[in-house]
Amino acid sequence: MNIEDSCISCIDTDWSYQLARRMEKEKTNPVLGYRTAGSAAETATGDMLYREMKAIGLTDVTRDTFSLDGWEFEKAVLKFTDDDGQEHTFQMGGYQTNFETDGFEDYELVYLGKGTAADYEGINVKGKLVMVEINQRDEWWISFPVYQAYLRGAAALIAVQANGYGEIAESALNAQDIAGPDFAPAFSLSQADARILKRSLRNKISACEDNTTDSEDTHNTLEQDAALLRRSSLKVSLDARSRVIPDTTAGNITGKIQGTETDSMILLSAHYDSYFDGFQDDNAAVAMMLGIARSLVKGGYKPAHTLVFCAMAAEEWGIIDSKYDWSTGAYNQVFRVHPDWQGKVIADLNFELPAHAHNRQDAIRCTYEYADFIRQFTDSLTVPKEAYPDGITVLSPIETWSDDFSMAIAGIPSTVNDFSAGPFMQNYYHSQYDNQDVYQEAVYQFHHECYLKLIMAIDRLVLPPMNFSNTMNAVAESIHENALSFADPEQNVLLRNLQTITASAENIYDKICQINAEYATLSDSDARIAFRHKWEYAGLELLKTFRKAQDYLVRLNWQDEVIFPQEAASKNIRQLEKASRALSEGNITDALKALYRVDNNMYAFLFDEEVYYHFTEYILHQPKDRLMWGAGRIMHHENLYGIVQKLKQRMEEETPELDSEIRRLEAALRRQKAYYKDDIRYLNTSVNKLSAMLDNIYNNLLSF
Repeated sequence: MNIEDSCISCIDTDWSYQLARRMEKEKTNPVLGYRTAGSAAETATGDMLYREMKAIGLTDVTRDTFSLDGWEFEKAVLKFTDDDGQEHTFQMGGYQTNFETDGFEDYELVYLGKGTAADYEGINVKGKLVMVEINQRDEWWISFPVYQAYLRGAAALIAVQANGYGEIAESALNAQDIAGPDFAPAFSLSQADARILKRSLRNKISACEDNTTDSEDTHNTLEQDAALLRRSSLKVSLDARSRVIPDTTAGNITGKIQGTETDSMILLSAHYDSYFDGFQDDNAAVAMMLGIARSLVKGGYKPAHTLVFCAMAAEEWGIIDSKYDWSTGAYNQVFRVHPDWQGKVIADLNFELPAHAHNRQDAIRCTYEYADFIRQFTDSLTVPKEAYPDGITVLSPIETWSDDFSMAIAGIPSTVNDFSAGPFMQNYYHSQYDNQDVYQEAVYQFHHECYLKLIMAIDRLVLPPMNFSNTMNAVAESIHENALSFADPEQNVLLRNLQTITASAENIYDKICQINAEYATLSDSDARIAFRHKWEYAGLELLKTFRKAQDYLVRLNWQDEVIFPQEAASKNIRQLEKASRALSEGNITDALKALYRVDNNMYAFLFDEEVYYHFTEYILHQPKDRLMWGAGRIMHHENLYGIVQKLKQRMEEETPELDSEIRRLEAALRRQKAYYKDDIRYLNTSVNKLSAMLDNIYNNLLSF
């Protein structure tokens, strides 16, 4: 039996499953769970994982501590007595905000539809609980209606998830990172419990209006329902304790299997904080990571590179009032605790939700540069039909939804088992239904074996298998797809330079593959170590170039999607052109539809100006250490709040005069075109710098 088969034979998914269940023991909320950033429950779970790493046989087990903002969510219980005298008790979920009562305290509760600024017109909510229905997946994030409620004087906002997340059952609660200030309180309530409150509101209105209002069975739209229900309120009692703890500490737990031939490392990561019990997200991932470590130790594997297993704290949340408030533990690990890992870790295998098939086809998502190597690896796998009938594929680029993004921008080529698409996210994700009932043994077994094999495949490498041509082709494709004629001279220069660097990158990748293949033929230990030492400098230069490519090329839009630097301005230009044409034809409706898609201006339609400005300015003007992995990733912003409001007023006019608005749009369009040209020039300079770095690498590869 070879070493790979020996280690695979030691995989015990029942051991991993039981560890995942044991992680549910510690919780901040004794009824709902929650193992939150910097909480006693997170710390205790980290201590248990520390002991588990030692018991497995990992070495140098440490707790890497760092500062963050913590959160303890102990309880949120709402009581209500209906007109029939029946008392209802509702368990509510929490968000990372401050709210504490002295036992049960009485409040007035009002229902305000979607919680936009318009829903508050004529309603006094000072000191009241405001219940709203939101769809965070398809509409807007929780932070906007919460801050809107705070500005209007509400005691707290109660969010009911109206699809998008938690669709598995009407009793589902949902939790997400708040991405807002801790002084604007918020809780979550299930649709089933909200229905009871809405029924009582209807009954109260009906009693006051001689049964002339619509019954519950009438199929009203949400807007009609809100207009009806906002005319009354209910008396409720709330017992809650949610505390945000600024500047506390948390710890990432790491253990190693020491390498035998090199000082470089292969990192495995998963996070151990959670909402509710978090069986898939991310208990099963931490347990799988340690299950793989256990099988490697028991199987007697002696890696060439040091294998580092890292259970990350505070992935779900960890900093007050930041748009980029998740992946706090990972960001701290590689930028503050262990910046020495940058340039030393040749790959991070990050794990999320690994014991459930999110689609018929499995996928490994990775950085562009590793896609060819990962694809060659997946082609060698036999994927069990009972787990994934359609096999496995490779996706790029890395997204922002998990810790691998923080790793990648630190210069660590990253992968993650893809989880962000598929019905699990809409149905179970961040709800109390993420439990052992969604466990799929065949999927879990396959992922244990798949990633154990991938570790060994990476460990056999001398040089990081980076094909920068994938990156450059993606940049070129992004330009071709949305080419703008006014910038043809700049675009054409950039495209020619991209062709040149792509050819150079392909030659380098061929040489990397040749060197890695040559190493595979060596059997003598001393010869293998000498061979690695020979190419050590080239490996360091490849990682350095990868880091620079992340700095130069990776940007985000206002929806947290990964883009190239020119793509935001390109999209804005197309939408502004549509809006300008529509206004010139007197079509305000179509103009507003286009403006809705410019940067974050959808919020200019729906919320007070202060809400819009708060969640714009805190990205553009906060210190970098508070923006963490998002710092500097959004390059421009087009503020359209004033023109949106003016056009909404113009729609009420019989013969609106639109010359002023057209001129303002033309000015915005000129700005965006200037941004676009600047971005193309910046890209060209960046590509030339990367090209020089790659040329230097190629010359070094040829010199031996």
